[in-house]
Amino acid sequence: MATQQEPAPAIRVRGMEKSFKDLHVLRGVDFDVAQGSIYALLGSNGAGKTTIIRILSTLLRQDAGTASVNGFDVGTHPLAVRQSISLTGQFAAVDEILTGRENLVLVARLRHLAGPGGIADDALAQFNLADAGTRKVATYSGGMRRRLDIAMSLVGNPPVIFLDEPTTGLDPEARKDVWQVVRTLAGQGTTVVLTTQYLDEAEQLADRIGILHQGRIIADDTLAGLKQLLPPARTEYVEKQPSLEDIFLAIIGNNAPGR
Repeated sequence: MATQQEPAPAIRVRGMEKSFKDLHVLRGVDFDVAQGSIYALLGSNGAGKTTIIRILSTLLRQDAGTASVNGFDVGTHPLAVRQSISLTGQFAAVDEILTGRENLVLVARLRHLAGPGGIADDALAQFNLADAGTRKVATYSGGMRRRLDIAMSLVGNPPVIFLDEPTTGLDPEARKDVWQVVRTLAGQGTTVVLTTQYLDEAEQLADRIGILHQGRIIADDTLAGLKQLLPPARTEYVEKQPSLEDIFLAIIGNNAPGR
């Protein structure tokens, strides 16, 4: 009886190394990312998370090892990789002089897509920005800019998206907005690679988590699998007090206008 073959991973990295002069940042990184999943890459500042993303998005060349994205080798087929991905960096790459809709239309035209106006309108609706679409981006809040930035990244429906610390500097409410966007992406079949310093972000979003330390992935598993690495702690009943984030979100509510 024939068995169903497992689909190839959307991303495969083997033996990736990268140095900057005497600084050896990556020392043999290995990991896979399944299609349509959210993979969180954790690590302290300077661990090499952004370096990995830059290599996978063809902005930087590795010194050794191999990497493929959507079935294309990043070294030998960089154009095919670029056509398969989108990258959202740590800071929103939006034009503040233009409106939200004009930003989206511009990206659609740069990608030579038919019907850029309709594409822009659909994206504004998907990311809950329709009411702000005709406003200049300079008037947007941080969370709105980040949602617009991700919407721009998704014009053309790339199968793989890289989010490099997408919630850095955002307030708790805006972080929740971005989390919902990421969940929606994965639900639609997009493969998401997320770098973050926030452990709660990885807990909330990731199907699988890779921990980068001293240039290598030292752990790569589901959250449940990672929890098995530590013995359960003995606990006594303690009344749980709400966190400041819980209080903040409860006070302002989850449907405040103009976010």
